[in-house]
Amino acid sequence: MITFQNVSKTFSKKQTTVHALNDVSFTVDKGDIFGVIGYSGAGKSTLVRLVNQLEKQTSGDVYVDNHHLNTYTPADLRKVKKDIGMIFQHFNLLNSKTVFKNVAMPLILSNINPTEIKKRVDEMLAFVGLEGKSQQYPSELSGGQKQRVAIARALVTNPKILLCDEATSALDPATTDAILDLLKKTNETFGVTILVITHEMSVIQKICNRVAVMEQGRVIELDSVKNVFSHPKTETAKRFVSTVINTEPSEHVLKQIAHKDNAQVYRLFIESDQISNAIVNDLIAKFQVEVNIIHAFMAEIQTEAVGYLWLQIIGDTTQQQAIQAHLTEQHIQYEEVSADARFIH
Repeated sequence: MITFQNVSKTFSKKQTTVHALNDVSFTVDKGDIFGVIGYSGAGKSTLVRLVNQLEKQTSGDVYVDNHHLNTYTPADLRKVKKDIGMIFQHFNLLNSKTVFKNVAMPLILSNINPTEIKKRVDEMLAFVGLEGKSQQYPSELSGGQKQRVAIARALVTNPKILLCDEATSALDPATTDAILDLLKKTNETFGVTILVITHEMSVIQKICNRVAVMEQGRVIELDSVKNVFSHPKTETAKRFVSTVINTEPSEHVLKQIAHKDNAQVYRLFIESDQISNAIVNDLIAKFQVEVNIIHAFMAEIQTEAVGYLWLQIIGDTTQQQAIQAHLTEQHIQYEEVSADARFIH
């Protein structure tokens, strides 16, 4: 549905060239909820603005629904952009217009019949839970209600793609959860492809299926959300994951781990269908080893419960090899942790 192919973007500021994007390539599949996460200045907002050509890439190619945007005239781009909705951090509503007029604006600009406009706007306000608010003004609404208006406005044209640029950053946690639920409902109800730009890993955790981690204009990690949460490969991804999931013991706990002969520390990622398995008991019973639980944490990635388990296992080389073979056979993801239990191989 959306493809970035070797995309770069540079800006010139006061005789200085800023490389906002550097050779970015990935694809967002049709019907997916795809997240792009990074710290401020990573290039994620510049990237999303290329999809509706609010910014134009310096080099590379952008495809949207099989349209090669580089080759399109302004008139052609306007047609493509009708299939793209966008919501922003600060809502971008017209304060002088009612909720109804704000939602109707894209249809009014397209000269749609007034009867059809009313029907469509009423449908969208009902969908986002704002029945009875059509004649109110943005100043009379809460932040969450304003974002619901923005979502209704973005959906009123029946778009194929919805771009969300830090759409929940200005909201409190409870309201954020409600808006994320609404975005998930939008995806499931209308099959809209959603591209989420955020610096909050909790947003990625709750609604996204795949994620690209960006740093200094580059994609440094790209995988399913579950894989990034279970095995983040870069330090940046590890920092993001640690903001929402306690995947590792504290430094204090790590320092208390006794250095014993024949000891090996393992970090296990437990899938939802493995949660009820007697993993520790099996290891003790089958391999006659001593098992110390160093750290255990349960988390939820979307609707799936997963577990993070650190074990110190005392056993000789033959036993350790047998344990590793057993974990592999049981499809339990694991990593060996170095002797001081601070650095994962």
